[in-house]
Amino acid sequence: MAEVYKNPVKKMIPSKLETGFQQFLYKHVGPHIPDGVTPNQVTTVSALGGVFAIVMTLLTNFSRLFWIGTIIGLAVHLVADDLDGYAARTRGLSSKAGAYYDLMVDILFSTFLIIAMGLSPAAHLLPAALAAPLYGVMNVTMMNYIIYFNEFQFPRLGPIEAHLMYAGISILSMIFGGKQLFAVAGHGVTLVDMFMYIAMIPMYYEMVRMAVALFRRLKESQK
Repeated sequence: MAEVYKNPVKKMIPSKLETGFQQFLYKHVGPHIPDGVTPNQVTTVSALGGVFAIVMTLLTNFSRLFWIGTIIGLAVHLVADDLDGYAARTRGLSSKAGAYYDLMVDILFSTFLIIAMGLSPAAHLLPAALAAPLYGVMNVTMMNYIIYFNEFQFPRLGPIEAHLMYAGISILSMIFGGKQLFAVAGHGVTLVDMFMYIAMIPMYYEMVRMAVALFRRLKESQK
């Protein structure tokens, strides 16, 4: 049997958009989850939505219309990713194994989706390679907040902002494809490339801010 958390983790969500979205799901969708469905099964639905989004993104090499499938997969992953925690807490089934499963699904989903976008006709691999580690590092930092301080510290740019960014990339890719804006040292830069570079600026800032804050708190706790 999975070990159940004895002390509830203090959840800290600075994003009002994330908070509002979760409250909407918890009020209107969560109560309708069948009693026989476990939190880990909801996480599995999240994982399947993520895999669908990744496959659809790779298939955009054959048609731009597959970006619609990417958006559908994003929506499934986002909704199920929020509802697995709801199911765990409301049914007293929060566990370390479930938290780890959820964490790994999120890291793998974001990493491979961004790489798939870099392999699509709309973008290049360089910006994708720079963006791919972001979500993983943020999730590891968040998990360390839980381990050391029993706090679930969401970044200011949370999962919903990340998913909206992915959806924005999908929409731009569907409309403009691989339209090149300019070239640098003989390498073309597309509209989606620029979108990814710009979106990475606040994401990297938030990643560094959270990591530095955790490091300082850990040093203070050792004094």
